[in-house]
Amino acid sequence: MQRRHFLQLSTAGVAGLAAPAVLSQPNPAKLKFTLDFRISGQVAPFFVALHKGYYAAEGLEPGFDVGNGSVAAITRTASGAYDMGFGDISALVEFNAAQPGAPLVQAVYQYYNRAPFVIIGRKDRGITTDFKSLQGKRIAAAAVESTRRAWPMAAKHAGMKVDAFEWVTTDFSQRDNVIIRGDVDGATYFHDSALSLFQRLDPAQLSVLSYAEAGLNLYGNAILASSRLIAEKPDLVRGFLRATNRALMETLADPVAAMAYVKRREPMIDEKVEAERFKITARYITAADTRAHGLGDVRPELVAQQVAEVSQTFGLKQAPSADGIYNLSFLPPKAERLLKA
Repeated sequence: MQRRHFLQLSTAGVAGLAAPAVLSQPNPAKLKFTLDFRISGQVAPFFVALHKGYYAAEGLEPGFDVGNGSVAAITRTASGAYDMGFGDISALVEFNAAQPGAPLVQAVYQYYNRAPFVIIGRKDRGITTDFKSLQGKRIAAAAVESTRRAWPMAAKHAGMKVDAFEWVTTDFSQRDNVIIRGDVDGATYFHDSALSLFQRLDPAQLSVLSYAEAGLNLYGNAILASSRLIAEKPDLVRGFLRATNRALMETLADPVAAMAYVKRREPMIDEKVEAERFKITARYITAADTRAHGLGDVRPELVAQQVAEVSQTFGLKQAPSADGIYNLSFLPPKAERLLKA
């Protein structure tokens, strides 16, 4: 709740990929960026921007590392081990509440306009799209994982008790296996991370229970920046977001073409599968309000609601300031972030 090392850009195109019509800057600034998990179509825009030279044109040389969850990405960035990261907003609310003084890390670009939190269950175990069908079931989840952490909030919206089912702690990599074997009745996922399960088990045999559809309006993973980077090198943050936003717009317009750039980093991926994955991702990136305020931005009232809900659910001694969660002053102009009709 998802890390990459820099690949040197060349000015020449690679077979099948056109050379970018941008010029790299001399002595580019290195940036360390931690993803939340493995490299997949979910995070394709970062690799589109990298391999098409958009970061290089901004004078940047970012290195992307895989991560251990969207919660861990926050601590990695806050500790100074990474300059930027990709982490969950609800987890950032908790983290900032536990840190006295000025925030150590802030969200600078909202990627998932709605958190893609879902529980996926087997229909033959009696799980339907009604959350109450989870009563008494066994649900797999990693020990520290955003979808699991958010369950108490989803339970409230669904009119259920938090302990309505039994958690079965499972490594991320084993979720598909335990569902397929029948060791559990369901598991938590980022919706777009479940494509591996859909490939192995007919989706018609599965029910997808979306937290968002239960009425839980949470912002999901965002691009994070350490407060030190924000204070000392604001132009780097601005340039990174400008390049990433450009690549995200292109990926939304043509996911199939974008996956060729992901494959340059991860040769083993199936481009068709990853394009399908990003189509799910896009549903959460482009929620209805995104069309009004553009990519990367948020609605203040929803941020305040999320801070209050997280604070109440987890008994935070003091709710953090919404201003401490986000610093959106580095966003590209709205005209560059508006979705095409």
